[in-house]
Amino acid sequence: MLNYIWLGLVIIALVVAVGNDVSDEVRNTYRNDEPLTLTFTPTTQPATGQQKWEGVLGISADHYRTFYGLNQTSGDVRQPATLTLADGGSGVFFLVCGEETPAHWKSMGKSATTRDRLSGTVVSFLPTENGDYRVTLVFEHIRFVKLKAVTQAAIDFANTAVEIALGLIGVMALWLGLIKIAEEAGLVRLLTRMLTPITKRIFPDIPADHPAIGNIIMNTAANMLGLSNAATPIGLKAMEELNKLNPKPGTATNAMITFLAINTGGLILIPATAIAVRAASGSVNPGIIIGTSIFGAMCATVAGVTASKLLQRLPKYKKEMEVEAPAKEETNG
Repeated sequence: MLNYIWLGLVIIALVVAVGNDVSDEVRNTYRNDEPLTLTFTPTTQPATGQQKWEGVLGISADHYRTFYGLNQTSGDVRQPATLTLADGGSGVFFLVCGEETPAHWKSMGKSATTRDRLSGTVVSFLPTENGDYRVTLVFEHIRFVKLKAVTQAAIDFANTAVEIALGLIGVMALWLGLIKIAEEAGLVRLLTRMLTPITKRIFPDIPADHPAIGNIIMNTAANMLGLSNAATPIGLKAMEELNKLNPKPGTATNAMITFLAINTGGLILIPATAIAVRAASGSVNPGIIIGTSIFGAMCATVAGVTASKLLQRLPKYKKEMEVEAPAKEETNG
């Protein structure tokens, strides 16, 4: 079901993106092929025989807003740019989108030929009386801004997922190794015997020496240490063992439901995975979530186990677990 939800969200995102891009194309939001006149203030004079100018493009807020049909702007635009001119004043230019770049140009830069670097054609380049230049530019064609943004976001988050996953390797390897050592050293069996009085009360239907008890304890211990990934295979093994005691395969037993409530509640002492994710993401204090994680998980676990114990006493759910006796064969007298 979750796969269909994700598929639906992806389709909705693509449809909305295409719809916005078509609307932008009809309204010519980015003024493709329309010349824009600005002032150019050189910061360095080109060397003899060269026509590469470094400087700042300037345009008033009113002119910028009117040209692009915007409701408001933050102020006059002062954008560093590089112009490469040929004879007659024509040529090409590019500007790198930065903090000083207005939002509309930043949006255009995300769909430019080179990301965050707008380029175009210099139509005219004329000196003014105050030493600046009057330059007329035509930006490169900008299309499919929203669709490219959706695609780029998918790529960026895929890269982020890989970076976070790589950051988890050290923590996961450490705790998985400790769990394996504990299992080989017999600590699992010792822990099982120590916790038998508790497990017998929570899981009265499971024999004390059954393998399911050891798997349940190890799964709970892994979850309490915040190793949800490490706990998953142990939890599956516990369910497999519990199913061997199931008198009615296909219907969850009381023990299965109680174990699932504990597992889902996520009772935790050290949220190692969450701490590792926060550390990999650059958190200043990745361990600050320990207290709130313990309290929240404890509340969820107590609520889940309580609901399981109360509901399993109801006649409706007891009847679900009744095994029908095989029908007696009729014999002819």
